[in-house]
Amino acid sequence: MNIVPITELSDARLTDFAHRTDVALKHDQKTRHGIYIAESALVMERALHAGHLPRAVLSLGGSTREAERLLAHHPEVPIFTGPGELLAELTGYELHRGLIASFHRPPLPDPRDILAGARLVVVIENVADPTNVGAIFRSVGAIGADAVLVTQRCSDPFYRRSIRVSMGTVLQVPWTRFPEWGSGRALLAETGFHVAALALTEDAVSLRDFSAEQEALTRAGVTRRVALVLGAEGSGLTDEAIGAADSVVQIPMRHGIDSLNVAAASAVAIWALGT
Repeated sequence: MNIVPITELSDARLTDFAHRTDVALKHDQKTRHGIYIAESALVMERALHAGHLPRAVLSLGGSTREAERLLAHHPEVPIFTGPGELLAELTGYELHRGLIASFHRPPLPDPRDILAGARLVVVIENVADPTNVGAIFRSVGAIGADAVLVTQRCSDPFYRRSIRVSMGTVLQVPWTRFPEWGSGRALLAETGFHVAALALTEDAVSLRDFSAEQEALTRAGVTRRVALVLGAEGSGLTDEAIGAADSVVQIPMRHGIDSLNVAAASAVAIWALGT
């Protein structure tokens, strides 16, 4: 294996990790689609399983053996190892999970390919917090939606925090960018999706009732494909998203509480519609 002990930080191959922002990694000029950072052996393993190409690894202490195991089919990839203080100086944060790796971003698929064969998809509109984006992906992967579409102003799922919070499910769940609502709504209608927007409006139906309707259709032999739309923290869904919806749905609440965090709401709604 290509193990490289480091004692100072001038090696150009360390550039991927050198205090680079998510935006800088995304727009890396020397790569075709940009770079992302995977933290921990679990996330790195999921990236490799998804077929993503590794560039370099930073390893702390005993994690080197784990990195060697994971890169058995990529012996050319350098595994940099060194003291924690030096690696923290390089990255700007401590390697609590033992290792981090840089990967080439894959090209994003066409939305039609994402929708083909899917029954339940999640549309994330303008959610700015990468932590919430990652948590939504984790719910999608764990509970059972088929794919995710993210709007143009939504935080990038390949940002380091999103990947970390999702436990790598961002690298497993099919996803791509969603067009503006005009063409996006037409695409969902053309591919047979019923658009259900999660929002607080006067005409919203209970998630419980909407789920029961879905179950009744299934018993009758009708399979309805659903696109569940989730909105930004605080402001919620845009008027365009609500206007594009076939149904507006809300989660029943108690004790005068009107809403949940968007990541928590995603878990409740996906469970109700996907099980």
